[in-house]
Amino acid sequence: MRTRVVVIGILICAIAPYMGCATPASQPATSRLSYWKPTGQVHWQWQLDGTVDTAVPASVYDIDGFDSSAALVRQLHALGRHVICYIDVGTWENWRPDSGQFPSSVLGKAVAGWPGERWLDIRQFSTLTPIMEKRLDMCKAKGFDAVEPDNIDGYTNETGFPLTSADQLRFNRWIAGEAHRRGLSVGLKNDSDQVADLLSSFDWALTEDCFAQGWCAEDSPFIQAGKSVFAAEYTDTGMTLGTFCARARSLGFSAILKHRDLGAWIDSC
Repeated sequence: MRTRVVVIGILICAIAPYMGCATPASQPATSRLSYWKPTGQVHWQWQLDGTVDTAVPASVYDIDGFDSSAALVRQLHALGRHVICYIDVGTWENWRPDSGQFPSSVLGKAVAGWPGERWLDIRQFSTLTPIMEKRLDMCKAKGFDAVEPDNIDGYTNETGFPLTSADQLRFNRWIAGEAHRRGLSVGLKNDSDQVADLLSSFDWALTEDCFAQGWCAEDSPFIQAGKSVFAAEYTDTGMTLGTFCARARSLGFSAILKHRDLGAWIDSC
């Protein structure tokens, strides 16, 4: 009788997976995947331009996914660093090798201050998600620990499309879920207005200019949830370590000072 029940159960699961059967071992559920989840204040480096300087004494490196090789990721791992894969998911960049895969219908207004970059219509879900899946696959294949999806706050910008908060939540949750499905942790980038809705979906946060612009406290729920907040301030706003480090320490943020081009130069709190 025992064998017969098992066989029947397997048949039921095969024809009706929605009946609550366990996920097969060959297709692990997202909840079974383990991935890096940074906590507390950590030393981090963010370099998206130029040859990556591996000598910076940081335990976390955030580097460009396309421009960085699997060998570089392995080298940083050998040095004891966790490595974050920077990819853009909310704008089109004309210099990327997959830029030709984006149809003109999804390309919106130019991103102010960034030549060759245009906002994407994230409502065109079925068109964009296959491209983004390939980018996440690249991060996974190169051995990254996490992903930094950029420009996930398009609904607050002049994109050329009537994007809503609901559109952004749908897209951002999808990005987070796909990252987790690949065993990658994922950070919420600058989308402070949606922290309450997205806190459970994202493993850490990354902010730019929050001290210069006065909105850092909006990401404090990440700290309260035991998740790290990586904060970058820029020299072109006149910020110095003396103007924000004390506040960063009080908030529990991992704060650094960078030039806007995000080269190797860094100063840390």
